[in-house]
Amino acid sequence: MTNRTVLAEALIAQTQWANATRAPLAGDASDRRYERLTDQASGHTAVLMDAPPEKCEDVEDFVRIGNYLRSVGLSAPGIYAEDAQYGFLLLEDLGDDLFSRVLAKDPSKERVLYEAATDVLLHLHQAPSLSLTSFDPPLMTELCTLAFTSYAAGILGSYDARALSRFEHRFADVLHRETSGAKVVALRDYHAENLIWLPDRDGLKRVGLLDFQSAVLAHPAYDLVSLLQDIRRKVSPGVEMQMINRYIAASGMDDHDFRTAYSVLGAQRNLRILGVFARLATDFGKPHYVDMIPAVWDHLMRDLDHPALVSIAPLLHEALPSPSPENLNKLRAQ
Repeated sequence: MTNRTVLAEALIAQTQWANATRAPLAGDASDRRYERLTDQASGHTAVLMDAPPEKCEDVEDFVRIGNYLRSVGLSAPGIYAEDAQYGFLLLEDLGDDLFSRVLAKDPSKERVLYEAATDVLLHLHQAPSLSLTSFDPPLMTELCTLAFTSYAAGILGSYDARALSRFEHRFADVLHRETSGAKVVALRDYHAENLIWLPDRDGLKRVGLLDFQSAVLAHPAYDLVSLLQDIRRKVSPGVEMQMINRYIAASGMDDHDFRTAYSVLGAQRNLRILGVFARLATDFGKPHYVDMIPAVWDHLMRDLDHPALVSIAPLLHEALPSPSPENLNKLRAQ
């Protein structure tokens, strides 16, 4: 047995799941691993999170933010046991009904689920805030540089350093101008594969929340972009527009300003993801992320059509190669 196996068993032995069977669950792009524990006598289940500290994972953020989300009336997993030193949590099992799976089986539920998810954001953005890193223009701009250093360089063999420098200067100005103002808690990866449908619960608690440990303070449009410009599941254009309208109407935010921030933050998010997916393929041996790059690109191109991004759109069109089959194969081959 590996050392982490011994450590996990030591934690589980202190709980009611000491004799439970264990089965792996699908993970994500991080170094975290998950297992489902099933007590054969009662049928009750729990989820073990294995987040190695030596790989820069930190369960303390998950615990703190999860406690906060539950305190404001939302459905983050309860915590049954924890070992923060070695990076283990035993969590409430919210089940397997990810939004993406529910909608694959029954697309007619799309509007109902996305209304519920949008209403969770409206509630969260009115709740007392939490002390978190501020997602400010310098940080957001820095994260976008991966589109040059990992995506463009992965395809072309190098990137245009002068173009990157011009982009950084111009985009930081755009972000400062269009996304300033009061910030709210943003979960950052708020999309159909991190949301679980819990129809037996009431109101906002019908939306189960996962993968929120990297939450930041950001513009209110950020998580709505995550939800509606989903890389893994295409949201119908009608539902996207309806949810933007729903958020603006309920929040009272200025219509023009919010829609502008939505497109600017969409460009920021999609540039970052473009680089992250390329790096996962080229540096971490995960070529399947390349398959999602065309969807990222499509969202990015639509965002860049907004007039607020006129100072960077031509630069990006020239500096970033399109995700043609040939170019994507270059990323897969590394």
